[in-house]
Amino acid sequence: MRAWVALGSNLGDRWASLARAARALRAAPGVAVLRASSVWDTEPVGPPQPRYLNAVLELETTRPPASLHRLLQEVERAAGRRREVRWGARTLDLDLLLCGDVAVRTPALTVPHPELARRRFVLQPLAELCPERVVPGGAGAGGGPAVDRTVAALLAAAPPLGLARAGAFPL
Repeated sequence: MRAWVALGSNLGDRWASLARAARALRAAPGVAVLRASSVWDTEPVGPPQPRYLNAVLELETTRPPASLHRLLQEVERAAGRRREVRWGARTLDLDLLLCGDVAVRTPALTVPHPELARRRFVLQPLAELCPERVVPGGAGAGGGPAVDRTVAALLAAAPPLGLARAGAFPL
């Protein structure tokens, strides 16, 4: 199954954190890293904090969404991620954006990612990899206006945010 994972970092060596995450995913059983977007330097959302580096990886995986989500959390923990402040600064943030055409709603996981339609810092790199990909119902607040729209359409409608291309992903 094809999956897309957002990566973000705004603490420590941000470039190294993104590269380590990609290596960890590439080394995980049942996961192949196919492509990476550009890396984007973006304004933070939430409390005052340093700017982020954000990117998206396209994966091929035999893991079901819950297993892939647990793997992402393990990679975050290995990078020193602490969940103390909502939308706070972090060494590494990994979000499962899309997983095939599957929609998942459990207490631990929602796919497509519930904030996808509002996150230009995720949509911009995702659009580099799959602009015509239709996001299955459920992206956006309560599944509202973002249901069954392409990544490009979601990007065009996303709230503005200061971001600039920072360079190629360090694969």
